[in-house]
Amino acid sequence: MNVLIVYTHPNHHSLCYDFLQKVMEGSKANERIKQIKVIDLYEEKFNPALAFNDQKRRRDMHKDPEMEEYRKQIVWADKLVFVYPIWWGRPPAMLLGYFDQVLASNFAYKDKGKYSAEGLLKGKTAVCVSTMKGPAFYPFFLLNNAHKALIKKATLNFVGISKVKFFEFGSMENSNGKHDQKLNKIYHYFSKIKK
Repeated sequence: MNVLIVYTHPNHHSLCYDFLQKVMEGSKANERIKQIKVIDLYEEKFNPALAFNDQKRRRDMHKDPEMEEYRKQIVWADKLVFVYPIWWGRPPAMLLGYFDQVLASNFAYKDKGKYSAEGLLKGKTAVCVSTMKGPAFYPFFLLNNAHKALIKKATLNFVGISKVKFFEFGSMENSNGKHDQKLNKIYHYFSKIKK
């Protein structure tokens, strides 16, 4: 199994970065996982701004040479892992810009008429590991689970990725640095994951 990790946090001294390390350590300990690639969107200075003009048309996004390497990485991967914070009830704009530009029509999905589409990334699975300042129940009760709906239903399910697992860790700034149990949970999950 090939694992592509998309890390989206500007600070390498953050808890998100610690979770990234545990994802990698657990994946390396898992004999089912053959290869791991990591994309650090902030380190790569990924430009999340989506632009259309006379030279760059929306219908040609699936052929955009600036996104070609990212598309190849997704094709290569069996499992996509997204590690990011939840800010304002949603992932960072950097990650949403990645979805906007890389998961283009005729690459990630194909329009099948006015109200339907066919996901072209079937067979892949995804895991989302996110942290937030507020309590973990906050998105569920106060935001009607908008974050999960955005990532799972409106994005990954739409492009054919039906199996999506979420790890959401809340109150990360209020636990006095005691995060070992949460970090170990991620390590153990990835060290044993089958598909």
